[in-house]
Formats: sequence, C-alpha cells, structure tokens
Amino acid sequence: MQRSVTVLVFLVLASAFVPGGIGKARAQAEPYPSMAPLREYLMPRDAEIALARSAAPASIAGGAGVMVLGPEGYTTVVHGDNGFLCYVERSWAHDTSHPEFWNPKMRAPNCFNAAAVRSVSPIYLLKTRLVLSGRSRTAIAHAVAAALDSGRLPSMAPGAMCYMMSKQQYLNDKDGRWYPHLMFYARGDVAKSWGANLPGSPLLAADDPQGRFTTFMVVVDHWSDGTPRPPIRR
Repeated sequence: MQRSVTVLVFLVLASAFVPGGIGKARAQAEPYPSMAPLREYLMPRDAEIALARSAAPASIAGGAGVMVLGPEGYTTVVHGDNGFLCYVERSWAHDTSHPEFWNPKMRAPNCFNAAAVRSVSPIYLLKTRLVLSGRSRTAIAHAVAAALDSGRLPSMAPGAMCYMMSKQQYLNDKDGRWYPHLMFYARGDVAKSWGANLPGSPLLAADDPQGRFTTFMVVVDHWSDGTPRPPIRR
C-alpha cells in the first residue's frame, strides 16, 4: 500500500509540469496570461552552461554538447563528443494550454541522448523560435502540428531518453525543483502499454498530444551531484 501511495503522489506532482498534464492543472486560474519581457527568460551564458550540465551526472554531462538561449533562439556553445545534448528548457516546454506556459521563472535542465536529440529536442527548439518571433499560443500549436504532419519534425526515435537530475531545477510555482528523475519517450499515447500510472508501478507517464508522444518518468534516489533526494512529500 505504501508503494502505491508513493506512485500516486509522484503522479500528482508530475502533472503540474509535464507537457499535457492532467486537466485539473489546466483548469486553474491562469497566473501568466502573456509572455514576460524577454530578459526575464534569459541567463548569463556561463551560468546557463553550468545549469544545463547539472541535468546529468558529470560522467555524462561532461562530454555532452550544450546549448544556451539567446534573443533569437538556442545556439550551441559547447560541442560534445558523446552524443548527449544539455540545455535548460523554459516554460514553453509545456503544452500551449498549460497555465504556466509563460512562467519566466521556470528553468528545467535536461540532458538528452542522441535519439532524443534527433526527435524530442527539435519540437522544443521549434516552439522556442516561434515564441521568440511573437507567435500566439494557437499559432504555435498549429505550426507544430503542421511540421509533424509534413515530416519537417521527425517521429519519435526508438530509445529516446533524458536525464533531469538537477538540484537547481525550477519546474513550476507549486513544487519548485520536484525530484530527480529520468524520462523515456515513446510515440503516441501509450502509457497503458507500459503499465504506467498504475498502483505499484514505478513508472509515471504523461501524454503530450501536441508533440504526439508519451513521456515516461522514473524518479531516482539522488541528484546529479550524488546527494540524496529529499523524502517524498505526502
């Protein structure tokens, strides 16, 4: 019973920041009705590189490429040699209907493997360019759908995954840094086929209907620096 309760607690917390989270989160009053000034989303270059690399253990992040956000989008500032890519996502990583889509405080360090670099990152990077060009949420959603339909955005690659183990993450206003976790991606809405979100299952899942994939999350017991995560809030 205790394990079942823990999984359900993870699910409720995760739904607050994962793209395509449960309807309850979307139904809340919208605290960020429009985009803040661009400067509020930007960071000093060196600080952003360090934050991006904190997404994964040093053995992985140390050989990864790194991208940082600028006024026109993300640019590569470190060329890696192990196939991984680290960068810090902002609030438009959320589904466009998410109440914190414009939250300028969100900083979500991610470190993607090569398969995710090919098939997950392009969706977010396209959304970033659309955001910075001044597109509306509706226009962003339509543009992503059109890019997927035309093949300009690739289908999800097998084996795509991501490290999200930064102690400095800020994922939403409710939970702040949440817990260190790994994410695995699969094409379509396939949570049931993985047994995710069921009592006793260690897997959490959230469907991203705009990206047309499911994100599976596994919480781990330590941050990327090796220190233990905090106890689960109940």
